[in-house]
Amino acid sequence: MGKRRGEGLGRRRSRAAGVFAAALWLAGAALSTAPPARAAAGDGLCAGRLVKVMPLPAGEGEVRVYKSRARVCALTLASRPGPRRRMAVSVQPRGGVPVVDAGRFTRYAGPVTVGAVSRCVYVRGNVAAGSADSGRILC
Repeated sequence: MGKRRGEGLGRRRSRAAGVFAAALWLAGAALSTAPPARAAAGDGLCAGRLVKVMPLPAGEGEVRVYKSRARVCALTLASRPGPRRRMAVSVQPRGGVPVVDAGRFTRYAGPVTVGAVSRCVYVRGNVAAGSADSGRILC
């Protein structure tokens, strides 16, 4: 005898439901796993490539400088996030005014970005009592 109309439909529906359930299970498993560890809290805040890292004295943290085609970006990262403390970062293009982010932060100050096509920049940052400056860079 031949197949009756709709007889294979039940199998297809149950197979589709099984595939859907497996996809949901995999999605749930992916969401419940811990996200991959990042190198530092500041990664992804500045566009461009990392061109300079200036450590702050006494292990307080570091100042990171990034350069893209037409812009320079900097941020100050504390080595140990914790209570709010004084932090600052500034970038000054040659012949321009500094762009500053200063205040009481727990993790980082910045990012600050300036246009710096074919111009040197001066970068300065601090966390609590430790500070670092770059002198003129990226000339």
